[in-house]
Amino acid sequence: MTPPVLHFSGVTKAFDGADGPVPVLRGVDLSLAPGETLALTGESGSGKSTLLHLAGGLEIADAGVVEVAGRDLGGLSDTARAAVRCRDVAVIFQQFNLIPSLRVADNIAFQARLAGRADSGAVADLAQKLRLGDQLHKYPEALSGGQQQRVAIARAIAARPRVLLADEPTGNLDEDTAAEVLDQLLALVSETGAALLLVTHSPAIAARMDRRLHLRGGRLA
Repeated sequence: MTPPVLHFSGVTKAFDGADGPVPVLRGVDLSLAPGETLALTGESGSGKSTLLHLAGGLEIADAGVVEVAGRDLGGLSDTARAAVRCRDVAVIFQQFNLIPSLRVADNIAFQARLAGRADSGAVADLAQKLRLGDQLHKYPEALSGGQQQRVAIARAIAARPRVLLADEPTGNLDEDTAAEVLDQLLALVSETGAALLLVTHSPAIAARMDRRLHLRGGRLA
């Protein structure tokens, strides 16, 4: 059996409030295999983003274990955790988060360069697959929202991550563009074998994933 590339075991997380700690996650268990896609749903404020941040090593669990590619993030130094984030995890944001001073080609290559996996051929190949081949010389401000999100997807995939985290990746797009971008994202995930954890409010998008989990009261169901 293939070991999970993302694994949560008994994970808890709370944040300081005016009257003391406010629990957000209460004993979360989760495993994601290479190439598997998982939709995470839940009401606003239910802790979906917190779970995503823990998976990406941006925050540390109060208790329990979060493993990425077999490494316990809580047991790593800040430097080692940053290296895991750089090489094994990539995030696609709802707000695109492109670098406005870089052309499309350099935005796509940005994380791959940080991970030591720069490959101009891979950038060109991704650009063609995502219909960005004639946009590589442009700056993000010259692109439509759908094009910018495709650049963000290409940037994440170009780094060849083990785990791909997507936070409402089509939330800022119209329905037709969202469907097209999701198709392209799932095709690339299938091709590369990355695991995908996708946060969404959309039942239609959640239905496209291999599995669906709902976060309520700090627990998954």
